[in-house]
Amino acid sequence: MVRKISKGKFKLQIFQDLDCASSKAADMFLNLSEQYIEHKRRFAVALSGGSTPRRLYEILGSQPFNDTDDWSNIHFFWADERCVPPEHEDSNYRLAFETFLSKLPLHDRHIHRIKGEREPDRAAEEYENDLRSFFDDTFLPGFGLIFLGIGKDGHTASLLPESQVLKEKNHLVAYVKNKKKGYPRITLTLPVINNAENIIFLVSGKGKAPAVKRVIEERDPSLPASLVDPVKGNLFFLLDKGAGYLLTEECSEIPVGGLRKDLR
Repeated sequence: MVRKISKGKFKLQIFQDLDCASSKAADMFLNLSEQYIEHKRRFAVALSGGSTPRRLYEILGSQPFNDTDDWSNIHFFWADERCVPPEHEDSNYRLAFETFLSKLPLHDRHIHRIKGEREPDRAAEEYENDLRSFFDDTFLPGFGLIFLGIGKDGHTASLLPESQVLKEKNHLVAYVKNKKKGYPRITLTLPVINNAENIIFLVSGKGKAPAVKRVIEERDPSLPASLVDPVKGNLFFLLDKGAGYLLTEECSEIPVGGLRKDLR
């Protein structure tokens, strides 16, 4: 059974398990990509890392998904990356490539990875230059879709609690000097994320439930995920029942998906 909640600017669905939530995310990806390609001739999506999106990527890399989409008009970016080589077991790029992207008929120029093997400052600069080039040097890129997760501490992408990067307004990409999480990281900044036309939080596990409650019901500003608030776009939360078990909102049936009105 799926619970659906609509509150303010976001829409939420709670699923029986991660497999069901991932299938919904894959359906939304396919629907959005088809609409963007029809109306704008290309679709730019930023992928997330961590263990949660693995099932989503496996679905997108399998039939019928890998045979049905117009992959030649889709460009893949990343919301963040650890400062490790692409073959490293903790690389967000590696996760997406091995489970998903390697199974698709994609040209290399459609995969815009963050070069985590570079010096962090250089990697951030190169990725920002790539974004500016792709989006025609507009100050804020307009991603059609960004996938995000929520950590137990309420972080999202590599935007960590109390980080000075949360205040960054002049750069599209930032280097995060990360003492608590192991590797330094490269991340999209909040203005870029909040300029996306669609954002999907895919969250799994009971251990995330306290942070999810603080983000969704309390909008606790001390948690970076609470600061994700699209200026014009759509915000979706797709949770498994573990991640959503502390939520107390009344549920109502709502439609989920589709483009912003100005793109229809």
